[in-house]
Amino acid sequence: MRHSRQPVAAWPAIFTYGFRPFFLFGAFYAGAALLLWQAMFEGQLTLDTGFSSLDWHVHEMLFGYVAAIVAGFLLTAIPNWTGRLPLNGLPLLVLVLVWVAGRVAVAFSGVIGWWLAALIDVSFLFMVLAAATTEIIAGKNWRNLRVVAIVAVYAVANAWFHIEAHTQGASSYSQRLGLSAVILLVILIGGRIVPSFTRNWLARQSPGRLPAPFGRFDALAFTVSALALAVWTAVPDNVVTGVLLLAAGLLEALRLARWAGERTLGDPLVLVLHVGYAFIFIGFILVGASILGLDVPISAGSHVWTIGAIGAMTLAVMTRASRGHTGRTLEAPPSTQVLYLALITAAVLRALAAGLPEFSLPLLWASTVAWIVAFWGFCVVYGPALLRPRVRPA
Repeated sequence: MRHSRQPVAAWPAIFTYGFRPFFLFGAFYAGAALLLWQAMFEGQLTLDTGFSSLDWHVHEMLFGYVAAIVAGFLLTAIPNWTGRLPLNGLPLLVLVLVWVAGRVAVAFSGVIGWWLAALIDVSFLFMVLAAATTEIIAGKNWRNLRVVAIVAVYAVANAWFHIEAHTQGASSYSQRLGLSAVILLVILIGGRIVPSFTRNWLARQSPGRLPAPFGRFDALAFTVSALALAVWTAVPDNVVTGVLLLAAGLLEALRLARWAGERTLGDPLVLVLHVGYAFIFIGFILVGASILGLDVPISAGSHVWTIGAIGAMTLAVMTRASRGHTGRTLEAPPSTQVLYLALITAAVLRALAAGLPEFSLPLLWASTVAWIVAFWGFCVVYGPALLRPRVRPA
């Protein structure tokens, strides 16, 4: 897919940069899909999907909402990485329409057939992958082919999800592969932006400790995390898997501690990145502890990863990129801080719901409401900026 060479002014502002439509529509869908799932969970709603209700929920959060945010991030970051023009205009509109078509196709796959729904849905990530690969190679930005490789695994996991759900009646391996790919992507990107943004902010403050530069320890933590996730995907109930997950959690915790997060309390826009990354190592530890037979529900760890790590990191990146690329100051006003607090609350409440079955229903609803406040709140707070042209700094 080639970049549109049409003047930016020929298109509405929302189609001038990838983050605009995908962050806005992805955030809206994040709230809508969870609200629909809550209604399905309580038996108040039924969709004509070929998936089980649980598989639909997992798929649409993992390959619906998250896929949109991944696309928005890549289409915004790659021009910065390569110095090339951003995808805009008609090619961007086509990508958005394919993503929307995928959501509709999955919801009604019981009517149109699983293979047609799969074809429509799976095509989106492969189109994003093709666009990203083309631009990175054209820009000779070889370093970021690692990002593309992880997105390729993520795209394959989506295709496998459809096949596994149809042939086995439920997804399992593909769920873990897709989640592992996203967690590894968060670790890779987070390992760059968290210390970088922290250093940039602290450099303007009083002298003190700065984040440690990337070194062998970071490479070790990433390698062990990738290995642990790969083994968990293939052999989820093995003692070795549990030990590897705990080891990865410890290494990621030590890695985060090296980034001077305690000095970022004065800037919520940076602090939330540290909080989001903290959910990564907490998820590793909880999932590992569950596998090793400790009294920890597996769903507590998986939701700490999905709602906490993925939710917080995506929201943090969405707010920061939306402010920076629309000409706003890089700060978190009270309205944005409310979004962060709501997201963190959603993660904590969902983990508690897994561990306190007697209170699970009210905790689930409270977590759902908090999640919706975070992402629909993003639409309210940042929607106007995403729909309008970039402002000139005062």
